[in-house]
Formats: sequence, C-alpha cells, structure tokens
Amino acid sequence: MASAAEQLARNLNFSTFSKAKALQQRIWFTLGALLVYRLGTFIPVPGIDPDAFRATFEQSQQGIIGMFNMFAGGAVERMAIFALNLIPYITASIVIQVISTASPRLEALKKEGGEAGRRKMNQYTRYLTVVFCAVQAYGIAVGLEASQGVVLNPGWFFRISTVITLVGGTMFLMWLGEQITARGVGNGISLIIFAGIVANLPTTIAQTLELSRTGAIPGLAAAGMLVLALVVIGVIVFFERAQRRLLIQYPKRQVGNKMFQGDSSHLPLKLNTSGVIPVIFGSSLLLLPATIASFAAQGNAPQWLQVVTAMLGRGQPLYLALFAFFIIFFTFFYTAIVFNPTETADNLKRSGGFIPGIRPGERTAAHIDYVLTRITVIGAIYLTVVALIPEVLFSQLAISQFIGGTSLLIMVTVTLDTISQVQSHLIAQQYEGLVKKSRLGGGKRR
Repeated sequence: MASAAEQLARNLNFSTFSKAKALQQRIWFTLGALLVYRLGTFIPVPGIDPDAFRATFEQSQQGIIGMFNMFAGGAVERMAIFALNLIPYITASIVIQVISTASPRLEALKKEGGEAGRRKMNQYTRYLTVVFCAVQAYGIAVGLEASQGVVLNPGWFFRISTVITLVGGTMFLMWLGEQITARGVGNGISLIIFAGIVANLPTTIAQTLELSRTGAIPGLAAAGMLVLALVVIGVIVFFERAQRRLLIQYPKRQVGNKMFQGDSSHLPLKLNTSGVIPVIFGSSLLLLPATIASFAAQGNAPQWLQVVTAMLGRGQPLYLALFAFFIIFFTFFYTAIVFNPTETADNLKRSGGFIPGIRPGERTAAHIDYVLTRITVIGAIYLTVVALIPEVLFSQLAISQFIGGTSLLIMVTVTLDTISQVQSHLIAQQYEGLVKKSRLGGGKRR
C-alpha cells in the first residue's frame, strides 16, 4: 500500500512545477550563483604569465594536479582566483568534526547548543579554513616562483597578494555555497564541486575522442571506457537507492469505545548513509599536501619532496591505498555522525513503536546499530570499488583525461540528491493546495 507522499510523487507533472513559484525562484537563484562561480574560474591571479604557467601546468597535469583541476572546474590550469576551490573548507570541516568527537566541550556544544552551538561550530570551521587556505596559497606562491618564467615579479609582494587573492576566492565560494543551501535547491558545497566537474566534461570527452582518432589509445579501449562509465553510473544509482527496511509495529489503541488496529511501517536504513561525503573528504585530504608538493617540485625541490610527489601521483599504490583508507574511515565516521541509533530507538519508544521480537529501548538501539554497521560495510566497499577501479584502469592505460569513478560518483549522487529536494518542494506544494481546497470546501458547506 503506497503512502500519501508516494501517491503525490507519482502525480507530479509539469503543471505542478509551473505552479511552484517559490521553487522556480530557488532554481533560478541556484543557477545564477553557479554562473557567478564559473565566471570566477576565468579571472587569473595577478602577477603571473599565463602562457608560461600553461606550459608548466601541461607538464604536471597527468598527475594529482590534473585531478585538482577537475574539481576546481579548470581554475587551476588558468590559475584563477578560485583555484583552491572548496578543498580547504572541506578539510577544515573534517578536522573540526574529528576534534568535536574527542573534545567533550565541542561535543556538548554541537549536541546541546542548538542553533547558537551550530553557528559557533561553523565559525570555528571558517577560522580553520582561513588557516588552511593561507598555508596552501603560500605554498602555491612559492611553487610558482620556483617555476621558470611564471611569475613576472617574484618577491614578498607577489606572495602576499597571491595568498590574499586565493584565500578571498575560497571564502567567497564558501559563502556562495551557504547561500545556495539556504536560498536555492540542493547542497551548495556539493553543487559547486558538481558544477566544476560538469563544466570540464565536454572537453574531457573531446580529448578522449581525439586520442582515439589519432591512435594514441586503441578504439576498443575508448569504447570500453564508455561502457565502464555507463556501468559505474548504473551501479551508483542502484546502491544509492538501496535500503534495508526494518519493520516497525505499533500496538492497538482504544479511542473512546472504539478499538483501532495496530499499524505497521518501516524504518529505512540507506545502504550508503554517508552519501558522497567520504569520497570528497578523502580526495580533499590527498589533494591538500599533494598540490603544494607538486608545485614546489617544479623548481629546485629537495629529493625527498620529489619522491613524495611521485608516490602521491594519481594511480600510484600509495595514493590508492590512502584513498581507500580515507573512504572507508569517513564512511563509518560520517554515518556515526548523521545517524544515532540510540536517539532513533528513544523516538520509537516514545511513539509506541517497536521492532517485532526486540525489546524497546537499549535492545532496539543495539539491534539498529548491528544492522547499520553491517550495511555500512557494504556501503564502504561499494564506494571504494567505484572510486578506485576506474582510477586503476585509467592509470594503466595512461589516460588522465577521461572522467574517473570519483567524478561519476559526485555527479550522480549530487544529481539524485537535488532531484529528491525538487520533488520534496513539489510534494509540499501539492500538500498546500490540498489543504487550501479542504478549507474552502469546509467553508462552503458551513
């Protein structure tokens, strides 16, 4: 038996969308904000020679820099004001969340502080973002000076201006993402990363087709990559929609002289509760030090720095091992943050619901945690395989231009999440219309 929400979702059509004026305004705001972001990726940092930097970039784009450029929507190859993108902010969020689990004061602030506590935690994240931005921007400035002919006037003035420009660009993107989340549709941070990847998609496909035409890669390999991409998309959609439903029973209740039969429902547990967050977090932690090392290695860098840069290259064993570790760790870590079995069990107990055969309270919380842990293992394996298998294959074929599993995962997951939010707005619009009709009908009958 379909629920009322599912029945409304089936009846959604263009007519419903045309009446949702508030949703249309949110969509236009989101598109406008993303357009501003794209324009910013074409404004270069002052004080560099674009032609010389392009030549330097082409020498290192096959590695980690190419992946960073993909996340930044091409801003790195143009050394634009948004070259750092949101990677420092994401890294700062990871650090604050990890520290909050170890600090009783921050844990209490997050749980009991309410809206004020949430704003305080966001403020700490912003402060740490500025620190990470400044460190990374200074490393990039030094690396650019070490590259022959890239910087027009090397010195402290260039370094300070570069740090201020790149820090300001990231802070503006952070603010823009928050505005999209509050006044637009979808998660602003994820949509900005999504927009950067999608913007490079036509160029990526064209480069791959050109390599196939010139014989740089076999035509069969290009066709195989296309088939693999389609298979990966199908796997992502399947696993992101997969749920483990726990049966919830409600006891019989008596109202006056009438006895009402007990109802039943389901507690849906997503196979991948953490979504695309572990992949973004893992990529961010790898990109932060690797980017600085790669730029610095262009000049007279120490031998150990060149070795580290090579080991952290895209497709290298150390890179793949660290990436897999970060994905698995953050899958469990973020799931523990967003889903609390004890709180869920208490809510079920207060509403009179129970899992058949499981005592309400602590036993129910333990059972939910047992099921959640096991499906999270499957979710972590799925994320790791989707993110790493294309990386291994493409590195073996020496093809960095084609889009990888990480990019596909981000694009598909963000698309599904945004569509889900649009449907929620449309369903709310239909609910409001039904309520107004019922009120008008009641007034006429009176």
